[in-house]
Amino acid sequence: MPSFAYVAREAGSGREIRSSMDASTEQAAIAALLNRNLLVVSIQEKVGRKGKTSGGKVGLADLVLFTRQLATMVDAGLAMVQSLQTLADQTTNKVMRDVIRDVCARVEGGDSFSEALQKHPKVFNRLYVCMVGAGERGGLLAEILARLATYLENTARLRKKVKSACMYPAAVTIIAIGITIFLLVRVVPVFGEVYSNFGSKLPGPTLALIQLSEFVKSNLLYIMGASVGIVYGWFAYIKTKNGREFWDKTRIQLPIFGAIAHKICLARFTRTMASLVRAGVPILEVLSIVANTVGNVIMEKAIRTASTDIERGEGISAALGKHPVFPLLIIRMLSAGEQTGKIETMLERIATFLEEEVETTLNGLTSLIEPLLIVFLGVTVGGIAICMFLPIFKLAELVNAK
Repeated sequence: MPSFAYVAREAGSGREIRSSMDASTEQAAIAALLNRNLLVVSIQEKVGRKGKTSGGKVGLADLVLFTRQLATMVDAGLAMVQSLQTLADQTTNKVMRDVIRDVCARVEGGDSFSEALQKHPKVFNRLYVCMVGAGERGGLLAEILARLATYLENTARLRKKVKSACMYPAAVTIIAIGITIFLLVRVVPVFGEVYSNFGSKLPGPTLALIQLSEFVKSNLLYIMGASVGIVYGWFAYIKTKNGREFWDKTRIQLPIFGAIAHKICLARFTRTMASLVRAGVPILEVLSIVANTVGNVIMEKAIRTASTDIERGEGISAALGKHPVFPLLIIRMLSAGEQTGKIETMLERIATFLEEEVETTLNGLTSLIEPLLIVFLGVTVGGIAICMFLPIFKLAELVNAK
């Protein structure tokens, strides 16, 4: 749909407004502005900027900071336009600054805050927009923004914890692979040339390592190309419908790491659902939003099926309990929340419990993985060194034999 930039004046106050809006034609845009009691001074279709109003992606940390600061300003009684202008001026992220300014212009032009946010789906997802809309309807925007900021902070904290736990093993593994390739391509061939003049049969491990070195050195480009192709093919496969379903089903069944991935998805499900229910969003819309944000296809299918059952009159715990992807403990706690009428409180407790379990498991794994990776690195490099020095250990026998 075309986008039109316009300059208009309010019929009553004469205040000038500069903003933009989407409309099928220029006449439709003018008619919409007249319905808002705005007198059009000038209007022009934006050319070559299609899709720009949707904004770009911003980091979770920038979104958390924006939400927390906006909640504080709204709670202090500042007007929305003034708050957005202040945040736009002090934001260092260029994409976020442009998005805030566009949202501010739309709000100033007569759109509600949630309607303005909806124009930037790459920055503000459906969860964000729905919670803000619920806060506007209930007159609790400051409180909803504060809850949303807390939710985003918890999400960012858990994501950072998982990334930091994965960073060390990934770094050590890459270093080990790099060192191994360097030894096989540069160091082992030198020893091979030296040992070729001994005129005696080399030990089996040394001979096997030299042959492996010759193979890697001769086919290094092919090996690297095949490795890149396999990695690219795997990521392309899991982006397909069947591949995503296979991977999501497999990863929550893996030993140790599967349990962590499963708990992370469950924590995201319960935390998101608790925030939406507390904000006053209808339960069927809550389940629709949660299904899109849970991050696992198997769980998403289960939530959508449960949503159909709930629409027919079943309870939330009974509908979710039909699916084994939701543990019995969560179902029983949800049932208790339904009976007491405090399901959002129970969901928050479940989310906190799961996040604490994930953090505890990750801390334990980090402590365990560090010595294991050191052993792995030592065995890899040390094994190559021992294989290379085995003939030297037998050098005295070779000299005596001659």
